[in-house]
Amino acid sequence: MLSPNPHGINVALVGVGNCASSLVQGLAHYRSGANDTTGLMHYDLGGYEPGDIHVVAAWDVDKRKVGRDVAEAIFAKPNCTTVFCDNVESTGATVRMGRILDGVAEHMAAFPDDRTFRVADEPQPDKADVVAALRESETDVLMNYLPVGSQEASEFYAECALEAGVAFVNNIPVFIASDPLWADRFRKAGVPIIGDDIKAQLGATIVHRVLTDLFRKRGVKLDRTYQLNTGGNTDFLNMLERTRLASKKVSKTEAVQSVAASRICDENIHVGPSDYVAWQNDNKVCFLRMEGQLFGGVPMNLELRLSVEDSPNSAGVAIDMIRCAKLAQDRGLAGPVNPAASYFCKHPPEQIPDDAAWAALEDFIAAD
Repeated sequence: MLSPNPHGINVALVGVGNCASSLVQGLAHYRSGANDTTGLMHYDLGGYEPGDIHVVAAWDVDKRKVGRDVAEAIFAKPNCTTVFCDNVESTGATVRMGRILDGVAEHMAAFPDDRTFRVADEPQPDKADVVAALRESETDVLMNYLPVGSQEASEFYAECALEAGVAFVNNIPVFIASDPLWADRFRKAGVPIIGDDIKAQLGATIVHRVLTDLFRKRGVKLDRTYQLNTGGNTDFLNMLERTRLASKKVSKTEAVQSVAASRICDENIHVGPSDYVAWQNDNKVCFLRMEGQLFGGVPMNLELRLSVEDSPNSAGVAIDMIRCAKLAQDRGLAGPVNPAASYFCKHPPEQIPDDAAWAALEDFIAAD
């Protein structure tokens, strides 16, 4: 196995919202917790521990975050996720004004200040500005945490990663790693990419996939299913604009369809965000129903309610995606890192069952 880079892993964040807050809190939590492994899929991943990850740059568009150290910005409104680590030390990385493009939905302006973005009156960067910042900060991995539906803005930062030679992790449901044209560009540039659309540690998608795979393996015919999700964070508020949901719905639906015994017709499957409930804050509630046929065609149904804090659920996966991206970089790999994407993402370039994806990931981590 290659020796880890002595300086650890330098990470830059695009978007300093709830998911970024949970990630940065988590880095501080595990760094000070020594041998605390609770909630981690891997404490040591290829020679990298959580404490080896350092945030060195960040971009956001909210006036309450721009100009502040990341350690302070993660607790600014409209962030509302659980504070599980309140001793986050200064990172030395000041949040820079980001490029807006399609990153802020128009309807968000109608909601109270503590619920939504308030765009800073600062000059927006061009590609050269972002590339220069990535190079000056010696960023290894760029994390995309933009709002759902930010296709143009995500592509802007993907372009910056390509030019700067920085590994790109696409946590949101816009298709870059799974788009053959983008994948080929990263491959030719010698830059690793992991994506698309992060699959939470124990969230609605992974539970739905595992149960769908279980139906298949146990010979139960799945006739119809739905997955309804509600939440009160800015992600759910943003998704009230249904035109921003096209790729999100495809991503979540295909994650389930890909492990079904046979493809479920469109009218019998509904998977996607359902509504915004302000008082839930960062708590996400999933209502899952599956109807099928057992031996002899005898009907059955399953109903499940899952309640999770949405952003820490994401951070538990992000911390491994970062380290896998750095391992790929250390090994001179380029383009989509398929073992990591298949296990950690809803819409990877290659959809395979989660047990097979887990085995492929472990082989990738262990490889010399």
